[in-house]
Amino acid sequence: MRIGVVGCGAVGARVARQLLASEHIEQVVVCDSVKDRAAALADSLGARAVVARDVRDADVAGVVLACDAGTHFAMARDAVSEGRFVVSTSDSLDDVRLLQTLERRASEQRKAVVLGAGFAPGLTCLLARLGASWFDAVDEIHVAKAGTGGPACARQHHRAFRGLALDWRDGTWVQRRGGSGRELCWFPEPVGGRDCYRAEVADTVLMVDAFPAVRRVTTRAAATRRDRFTMQLPMLSPPHAEGAVGAVRVELRGRSGSATKVVVVGAIDRPGVAAGSVAAQACLWALDGRIGPGARGLAEMVDAKPFLLELAGRGVKAAIFDGTPRNHELPEPTIPG
Repeated sequence: MRIGVVGCGAVGARVARQLLASEHIEQVVVCDSVKDRAAALADSLGARAVVARDVRDADVAGVVLACDAGTHFAMARDAVSEGRFVVSTSDSLDDVRLLQTLERRASEQRKAVVLGAGFAPGLTCLLARLGASWFDAVDEIHVAKAGTGGPACARQHHRAFRGLALDWRDGTWVQRRGGSGRELCWFPEPVGGRDCYRAEVADTVLMVDAFPAVRRVTTRAAATRRDRFTMQLPMLSPPHAEGAVGAVRVELRGRSGSATKVVVVGAIDRPGVAAGSVAAQACLWALDGRIGPGARGLAEMVDAKPFLLELAGRGVKAAIFDGTPRNHELPEPTIPG
C-alpha cells in the first residue's frame, strides 16, 4: 500500500516516519509547498519514501493532510472523489466545518474522512470518548490544551486567539471573543498549571457532534502574557521549529447512577509528536477498514479504548487526575470499560 503525506513539517514528518515503521505500508509519497523540504524528508526516510509535486497525481490509497490550515478542503474533496480516504490534522474551525460537508460524498464513496486527527482535537476527542464510558450520562465537557507543534501550528495558535470562540450551552451556540475567559487549568506534570483562554478552535464542534446530549462544551488554550499582549498583532518573531512539551486535558461532568461525577483525563507529549502518532494510527486503521465511511472526528469514528492502547505503544500515554501529586497513567489492565 502507498500513502500520501501532504506537508513535511513537524507533524507530517512524524506521520511519514511512523507509517514507514508499519509492515503494511510499502511506500510513502511526500509533498510540500516547499520542494526542498519534501526532498530532505524523503532522503532521511530512505528508499521507501518518494517525492511528488502533487499527491493527486500519485497512486495512493489514502492521504494524510498535515499542511497549513485553509488548504485541507480542496485536497480532501479531490481525494474522496478519486476513491481515497483522508486523514486531516487541522484544528482550524473553518477547515473542520468545510470538511464536514464531505459527509455525503465520503459515504457514497465508502471512504473515511477523519477530521481533527491531531493533538487537540484528536487526542482530546479520544480522551473524551474514553471518559464518557465511565458515566451514565455526560452533561459537560471542558477541553484545554497547552503547547504547539511546528511553525504552522504556532501560526494557527496565534490566529485562534484573534477569532471568535464557540461555547455550547443548552442546545445553543454562544460566540465569545478569543482571548477572553481566563481560567487556571491544571495539566499533567511537568506542564502543571497554565492560564488558558477561549480560542477559535474546532474541539467544541467535534465534541458536540460526538455527544449530542451534552449540555455544555467549552475549549480553551494556554497563553502567556506575551501571547496576550501580541495576539491582535502579526507574529513579531518567526515561529519555532518545534515547540516544547505540551499537554491536553479533558474534564467531564455528569451522572453515574444517582450521584454526580467529575473525571479529568489528560496527556503530555510534544504536540507535533503526539499529533503525528494520532494521524498515523488513524491512517493505518482506515487502511485496515477499522474506520467506517463518512466525515467525522475520532470520537465518532473509532473505539477509543483500543485506539488509545495502541497509541500508548507508540509512547503517547493518557493519565487520570485523582488529586494526588502524581499523574496516574492508564495502562491496559486499569482502563475501565
